[in-house]
Amino acid sequence: MAAFARIRLVMLSGAACSILAACGADGVASPGEGVIVIPAPTNPTPTPDPTPTPTGVTPAASCPNIDGADKLADLGTITGPQGTWRNCAFPARFNSSTAIPKVAGVLYSLPGRVDVGTDQGAASTNTVVTLTIDPGVVIFGSTGVSYLVVNRGNKIDAVGTATQPIIFTGRGNVVGSAGDQTSQLWGGVVLLGRAPVTDCLAPGAAEGTAACQRDTEGTSNALYGGAQPGDNSGRMSYVQIRYSGFVLSADKELQGLTPSGVGSGTQLDHIQIHNSSDDGIEVFGGRPNMKHLVITGAEDDSLDTDVGYQGNIQYVIAVQRAGGAVGDSMMEIDSDGNENASPRQRVTISNFTFVQRNNGAGNGAAIRIRGGADYSFANGLIVSPGIACLRIDSATTTQTSGPDEQGPPKFHSVSMQCNATPFRGSNGVTNAEVEAIFNMGTDNRSNHVPSLAGLFVNGTAETLLKPFDARTLNAFFDTTAYVGAVRDANDGWYRGWTCNSATADFGAESGSCSALPVA
Repeated sequence: MAAFARIRLVMLSGAACSILAACGADGVASPGEGVIVIPAPTNPTPTPDPTPTPTGVTPAASCPNIDGADKLADLGTITGPQGTWRNCAFPARFNSSTAIPKVAGVLYSLPGRVDVGTDQGAASTNTVVTLTIDPGVVIFGSTGVSYLVVNRGNKIDAVGTATQPIIFTGRGNVVGSAGDQTSQLWGGVVLLGRAPVTDCLAPGAAEGTAACQRDTEGTSNALYGGAQPGDNSGRMSYVQIRYSGFVLSADKELQGLTPSGVGSGTQLDHIQIHNSSDDGIEVFGGRPNMKHLVITGAEDDSLDTDVGYQGNIQYVIAVQRAGGAVGDSMMEIDSDGNENASPRQRVTISNFTFVQRNNGAGNGAAIRIRGGADYSFANGLIVSPGIACLRIDSATTTQTSGPDEQGPPKFHSVSMQCNATPFRGSNGVTNAEVEAIFNMGTDNRSNHVPSLAGLFVNGTAETLLKPFDARTLNAFFDTTAYVGAVRDANDGWYRGWTCNSATADFGAESGSCSALPVA
């Protein structure tokens, strides 16, 4: 048995040696010997860099093609803080109807005076050219003497929206040099119509007829007037006019908006004039009615009316520039030197809030009425703590009889905060007479202590004032249950389409006057 075990061990040992010999020396690796294979590293696919988001406006590749033979001129690009735009210049005259589209990366410019059509004359009844401007379009004056003239017998159709107002401005506003005290960057917008006016150019011409016409203040060859009270010069709604009023010649400068001989068929509403170097709006005769006006920072009068204007105005916010260094009256009502001209000025204004900041105004009062004008004021607030509120000049303004006369000015539900002398008379009218005229109306106050929020929104004190139904004066007016331009914080008719400045803030929905929209 032991012998058998030894024989088996020998045989197994021999077999093992044979197997090992067959493997060879290289076939056996001892611990710590041989090659360790490490897999090659794999580089992950890098995450691509995100596409940069544009930081401002990028210019369109070209100017849009517009209808008619009068084409836009591509003047290259213009750059400002909000980006770079294609600069597409208007022709000197539009001889056929056309539309100006809103195009991303495009601004339109006025290279100088730009006419819409040619003057069709006082006796004409046709409409030849209509210039349509789409919501959101921005048009700037390239030079100080740039301005837009809509001639008699032609129309403008500039209708923006509450979120896409149409903006007229100057080059400095585009390149970023305009600020809270800037003005006079360009001329303005002039509308010429065929409605009646006074103070005729032609000696002996009968006022209010087709023979009576005038040339526009601040320019020439811009005639207006006629015998068509219902004439239609088009529509302007949701429009801003910024930094206007360039001096064209001595004592001749344009306003932000100048409706001249414009008829009642013209629609003017939701218009802001900002930092005009002359008046915000000056109406020369005609019959236009206006609603929802905002006038900020005018260097002369916020609203001026002349030469036989007859019309109605409702909802006006007018605020003089911050700092109180510029601005004359909130309203100047004038036909001085031709007091008994007919048609006489006959205007009703309701729901207005005026903030007079310049205590050194040349007119010496927030409202100055002269020239025999017949005016009615309703539902008004005048904040003028450093200067008189109301001045009336000349016995022709206070008279009760005369050619085309409707008596002295009338006041209903007008409340005022004034200096120690609220009423001022001159040229034959005494302070006491002005006060008596004011007090002849209903629910008027000259000792109001305002509680306005944000300059122009009614507060508790204004809510307690009794309103007047202006609709009893003319069907144009809305009946309101409040005085002033803005009922309360829920009344936001001014939001979105206006622009903000140090002079007045219209809320987060409105952009800055010193910047252009980028959308």
